[in-house]
Amino acid sequence: MKSIKKIIILSLLLTVFTGCDKNFLTEKPLAVIAPDNLYVNKAGFEAGLYGIYNLWRAERKGINGPTNDMAITAAMVGVDNAYSLRPAANAPEQVFNEFGVQLNPSNPYIGRLWAWLYQVVNAANTLVDRSSNPSIDWSDTDKKQIVGEAKLLRAWAYRHLTYLFGDVPLNLSESKGSTIRTDWERTPVATIRLAMEKDLLDAEAGMADLPVVEGRASKVVASHYLAELYLTMGQYQKAADKAQSVISNGNYSLITARYGVNASLPGTPFTDMFLDKNSNRSQGNTEALWVMQNEYLSPGGDANIMRRWWVNRYNEVKAGTKTPVTYSIDYGGRGLGRFAATKFAFSLYGPTDYRGSGFAWRFAYMMNNPASLPTNANANITATCTTPGYTTGPAGGRIGVDSVRLSIACSEPAPNATNASFWPSIRKWDWAPSDPADLQNSSNYNDEIYLRLAETYLLLAEAQFRLNDLNSAAATINVIRKRANATLITPAQVTLDFILDERSRELITEEHRRYSLLRTGRWFARTQLNNVYAGAKIALRDTLLPIPQSVIDANLTKLMPQNPGY
Repeated sequence: MKSIKKIIILSLLLTVFTGCDKNFLTEKPLAVIAPDNLYVNKAGFEAGLYGIYNLWRAERKGINGPTNDMAITAAMVGVDNAYSLRPAANAPEQVFNEFGVQLNPSNPYIGRLWAWLYQVVNAANTLVDRSSNPSIDWSDTDKKQIVGEAKLLRAWAYRHLTYLFGDVPLNLSESKGSTIRTDWERTPVATIRLAMEKDLLDAEAGMADLPVVEGRASKVVASHYLAELYLTMGQYQKAADKAQSVISNGNYSLITARYGVNASLPGTPFTDMFLDKNSNRSQGNTEALWVMQNEYLSPGGDANIMRRWWVNRYNEVKAGTKTPVTYSIDYGGRGLGRFAATKFAFSLYGPTDYRGSGFAWRFAYMMNNPASLPTNANANITATCTTPGYTTGPAGGRIGVDSVRLSIACSEPAPNATNASFWPSIRKWDWAPSDPADLQNSSNYNDEIYLRLAETYLLLAEAQFRLNDLNSAAATINVIRKRANATLITPAQVTLDFILDERSRELITEEHRRYSLLRTGRWFARTQLNNVYAGAKIALRDTLLPIPQSVIDANLTKLMPQNPGY
């Protein structure tokens, strides 16, 4: 799955030939990889499938090649629990701090976001259509597995598209030079969701319980997304049934005990899952449903920028004019601090909750640069927050925010504020290569959890709440809270907002937060209330993104309507 040759397949699959005569279109190329000579056996279909997976992995990469513009920015910030701490000028993260005129149909990020997701759709369409050829050399089991994965990835792309843009063109057939259209219509979301349901049901029926190869999806991923889809469609019993089918699958279970690489060191079962070399099933992770593979210095190993985004620029912490903290493996490598949790997100944790502890968040740094210690090493350092005991010492003093309770009492730094390096950052995405000479590596190359069973529990709790079964909803939530060492709740405490709060406590920086809030009808109100920057600037029109102007302009023979307000 990680060979360089396989990674480049998709760009070839997506080539659209134009300006060609009929004879060219029916030619069978022999010297290049193209659908006609690729999709002839199991190996060819797997190569094409791996190309689609490479596009899936691009979710956590730069959307414009090797850039700092994370592809899925729109789903992560501009919400109640996250904003951009250090936005670059005209970058996607600034758009979702500012909204207003910056969020417009001609914004380059919006166009690239649309194009990337439709690349996934068209690549999946090509594989699915070509699978109907009866002369292909593969078993029925192999066909169902591979086609099921392609359909799952197609539904995954339409999940993004419908949450972000609303009604979008629905296309389930391979795009070729002979089928170029300039009269696309926006298909109602309800119709698209029916197509997603069929794809996910087909995937569920055809795929194995466990991944064929680590990094590929399995049956439970389709079932998980069906549970979420049924919640969105208002079919709550179906949602509960699908979530329960995942939870009851004996191959998967919550991590409730210490395991893996640092099991003998201080930590928690919750935070063990996010340590390098602890993500995959083969490494002991029974909770992971889907894991992105990004191995450092491996052939075809891919990168993502989660650490670059969520880890703060701790090397910019100052003690007067000196910098006593430098890049280190212990602090997760080099971060840019583009994304950050809001103060509201920190306020959600109880005092015993592992998920709000120093094992999950970085609230302080030990000075590690002897050449740049403060002149008076015993003096307090002025920072965003200070309390008694917040001092530095000659070799091991603390710099930064001291505890989560302290961070709650502090003022949120304004974007690009000079003291922004003191704001706490998540430790889920810490990573640095073991080579000390490469500590400033800009990207992550470790395998990372993408989807895990704890979220399935929270989907089940949401379905049980909608079914007015508060006793079961509380019991389901308490399974998660017990693992986190959080205070257990009563049925009377279960509300939709409590479930969203619990999703933030458990899944912050993992879930597509915008989608959870949109599905529950809470995006606008909760973002207004809890995001002190974007909340003052959003309007109801921002519930959907604008259709890219380039798409509207390319639809030459039929008017494609824009979303309201743009």
